[in-house]
Amino acid sequence: MPAETASPAAEPRLLVSLATYNEAGNVAALIADIHKVVPQAHILVIDDNSPDGTGRIVDELATTDPRIHALHRPGKLGLGTATLAAMRYAMEHDYDLLQNMDADFSHPPRYLPGILAGMSKYDVMIGSRYVAGGATENWPVARKVMSRSVNTLVRFLFRMPVKDASGAYRCYRVSKLREVDLGAVRSRGYSFQQEVLFRCYKAGCKIGEYPILFENRRAGSSKVNRQEAMRSIGMILLLGLRNFFGLERRR
Repeated sequence: MPAETASPAAEPRLLVSLATYNEAGNVAALIADIHKVVPQAHILVIDDNSPDGTGRIVDELATTDPRIHALHRPGKLGLGTATLAAMRYAMEHDYDLLQNMDADFSHPPRYLPGILAGMSKYDVMIGSRYVAGGATENWPVARKVMSRSVNTLVRFLFRMPVKDASGAYRCYRVSKLREVDLGAVRSRGYSFQQEVLFRCYKAGCKIGEYPILFENRRAGSSKVNRQEAMRSIGMILLLGLRNFFGLERRR
């Protein structure tokens, strides 16, 4: 009898999430570039009622492409809650992988194959600026110092072996997200990325990093807010000290 050949493993169902607010100049081109690299990906755009019509553009694209989905929210509710909404959507719709990206081209789609390949060994893969081969483009010295300092603080207080805990260019294994205590996440601003990574780590997720060049946005204006940045540093200190002194339980 001829030897039986193993059937190829089914390709993981991939959802790419993009949180948008006034990204009309970027969103259509970004979706097209993502599909050039990972044509099988479904894309969920979570739009916070952008005045520039970003949500309308996505709705128009979705009418002719079943891979595109839109979630419209009533106002500017923030990146953290948008990411949590994407996580819930991925779990409810039985995706295998959730890839989160910024919607302004600062997370170039060309790195997706490398990040996704890492999911064969890890539960969370970070598109990392701070491992060998990673970098940032045209950042002022003050921003570089702040980012490096926050990541050093996170490594010390959270005891996570991660170089880049603050970047949002990440892939999550959805089955492991089901084990993470997402209801315990307190952050809604810039500290969300550090906290949700910490919650994943506490739930036993294996974390890997893949080098990227963080590029400047192509269109529109930055959403960086100094006051929110200071609030987020305060939240990192609170959560980090609680973990350092053993007050944060492992799920």
